[in-house]
Formats: sequence, structure tokens, C-alpha cells
Amino acid sequence: MKKSAGSTGSIDVVLFDFGGVIAEEGFRNGLNVIAKANGLDPEEFLEAAADAIYSSGYLTGKSPEKAFWKELKEKTGIKGDDADLRAEILSRFLLRSWIIDLTKKLKQKNISVGILSDQTDWLDILDQQFDFFRWFDYVFNSYHLGKGKRDISIFDDIARVLNTRADRILFIDDNPGNIDRARQKGWKAILYVDQESLEKDFGKIVPFGISNNL
Repeated sequence: MKKSAGSTGSIDVVLFDFGGVIAEEGFRNGLNVIAKANGLDPEEFLEAAADAIYSSGYLTGKSPEKAFWKELKEKTGIKGDDADLRAEILSRFLLRSWIIDLTKKLKQKNISVGILSDQTDWLDILDQQFDFFRWFDYVFNSYHLGKGKRDISIFDDIARVLNTRADRILFIDDNPGNIDRARQKGWKAILYVDQESLEKDFGKIVPFGISNNL
């Protein structure tokens, strides 16, 4: 089992979801704009898009982006150039600086940090723009892993790569299903709702907590 030298408490690794935790949820927010522009119900459209990005194979790197947009257009009737639709989404992934500050603090405490995200090659595009991978020890992206967080086995895979016991991994995600699957595999997990609740829940697991002066 890996144990970081000098790590604090019972956590060796903290993994963050990207959209909705490290950054504002650009996928949901962008899809809301697209839905309204096409006269569609935003929640129904989001559900259709979430299913299509999986079923098309784009999320797991098995097909190109155009396959996703083709399937979504056929399912929902939306119009628009693929590049323009992508821009509506990517422009709304806004980094939360306080999360980046938290990763720095964790690393100072010899706790490893990483990204575990159901994302496509859009994550790589966003890193080219914002250069945020450098703040993380690990980047686990479904597009490159070939499976997403709907597949519970991914949590075993990641623990093996980390060479870390499951109960010494903390995962933060804004999706209740992902949190439930991580906990089933023995991980500690926090459902992200907002900054205030994360600070409270984080302090229950990591002894030094999140101070107001990161």
C-alpha cells in the first residue's frame, strides 16, 4: 500500500471531479443554453445528452466528437454547427480558484491530489487554455481510460493505479450516483453541493480541514 511520507490523518489521496467541482459545470450550463435556443426542456435535453455522450462512445474515447453530436441531433432535433455547440459548453467551464488553492494546501501536507472525471478530449482542450493539470499529481479521464464512473469497476482500477488502500482515498463529486459507487468500493466520498458544505464535510475527514485562509 502506498502511504505518502508525512501524510496527515487517514487520507493519502484526494480525487476531484472536474465539471461541477474543480470548475463550474460547463456541460450542464452549456446544454441549458442550447436547449433554450432550440425550444427544448433543459432537464430532458440534459438527460438525452448525458445518455448520448455515453452511448455514442465519445465519453470513453471509442468514437470521435462528431458521433456524439450526430446522435444528439437525431434524438432531439437540435440545430447548429458542432464547433459552435461545443463552444457553448467549453466557455462555461470556469475554474474555481479556491479548489486549486485547496489542492496546493493538500500537497503541502504530503497528500496526493488528482482529477477523476467523466470527460472527453475537451478536458485536454481546457487544460491547454487554463493550464490546470500542473496542480494535480494524477489526471484520470474517462476518454483515455476507456470507461466512465457509471462502471463501478473504475474505482478498483484507480485504486490499483494509485497503489493505495480504498479507505485512504477521498473522492469529491457533484453526482450522487458516482458518490454511491465510490463508497460501495470502500472509498471515502463527499457529495459536492457548495463551498460551505464542502468545507464542513471535508473537515470531518481530513483533520486540518479547509481554513478560510488557503
